[in-house]
Parts: sequence; C-alpha cells; structure tokens
Amino acid sequence: MTNTADTFGVGSPAEQAESDRTDHDQLHEATETGDEVMNAAAARIKALEAEVAEAHDKWLRSEAEMQNLRARAKREVDDARQYAVQKFARDVVEAAENLRRGLASLPPATEGEDGILAKMREGIESTERSFISILERHGVVGHDAAGKPFDANLHQAMAEQPSAEHEPGTVIQAWTPAWTLHGRLLKPAMVVVAKGDEAAPATPEAGQ
Repeated sequence: MTNTADTFGVGSPAEQAESDRTDHDQLHEATETGDEVMNAAAARIKALEAEVAEAHDKWLRSEAEMQNLRARAKREVDDARQYAVQKFARDVVEAAENLRRGLASLPPATEGEDGILAKMREGIESTERSFISILERHGVVGHDAAGKPFDANLHQAMAEQPSAEHEPGTVIQAWTPAWTLHGRLLKPAMVVVAKGDEAAPATPEAGQ
C-alpha cells in the first residue's frame, strides 16, 4: 500500500520541521536585512539633512557678509564723493573770510557818507551773501561762535580774557567762524574765551 505522504510528495515530519526552520530563518534574515537597509537610509537622510542645514547656515552667513560689504563699500563711496572736495572747500572758505575782513575794514555806514563808499559796501555785502549761499548749497556752512559756550569740537581758543559780562567758558570774540562740510568740521573758529575770576584770597577768621 502506497504511503499518503509519499503520494503527495511530502517528506517526513522531521524534514517538514527542518523546512519550516529554514523558511523562518530566511524570513528572519530578510527582516533583519530590511531593518538594516531602513536604518542605513534613515541615517543617510539624517546626515543629508545636517549637510543641508550646514550649507544653508553658511549661505546665510555669506549673504550677511556680502550685505555688510556692499553697505560698507557704499558708505566709502559716498564719503569719498562727499568729502573729496574738502581741501578745496577749506581754501574757498578763506575767500569768504577775506570778504568779511574787507567789510570789517570799511568805516561804519553813516548818513550822508560818500556814495562811492556806500556802493562799495553794498557790492561787497551782496557778493558775500551770494557766495555764502553757494557754499551752503554745497554743504559748506559757517557757524558764528560769538556769545556761545566754548566747544572744543568747533572752536580753537586763541586767548582767554576776564569778563564781567560773560560766564566763564563763553566765547567773547570770534575772529573767524567755524566751518563745516556736510556736518563734518572743516575749519575751527578762532576765538577768545572768557576766563573765570581768580580765586579770592581767604579772609582771616574772626578772633584770629
């Protein structure tokens, strides 16, 4: 009589168990291989994300540096354009001061004065006003220091004098104005400053 197991091609129970163990091992190995692949892929993705984040951070820093560089270059160009005429402007204000000295050298206006003298004064005053207006349009501004507190940023003290009419440190007289070019000092004012009273000698106390 033919064995049923032999008829259907099925081995012995021991062979069947061995086959099951083989299938299980292969499935386990396949699972482990899949996990390793997934872990490796996850690690690779994480590494790539870190590289992308680092590259993005470098790009941001580089972009910030480029913006700072562009801003600095623009400031330098603007400064160069704005103050390139500084030496020329310093020479030009000398001409403005000479006009003022010329006016100051004329006698004060009086009623019935010589017509030529009056016209000369008017001509110099008109020329000075026009000249000052042109300078101001180009950023050159004169600042009268007389009667103002001494400012070392704008004034150069040429002398000190006692004065009962001025507080110590006040400009009594300005020989020349202070000149600025777009807010930057071009030429300081030459001034005379009020000096404080000398300390009074101590009086002897009563009874001494």
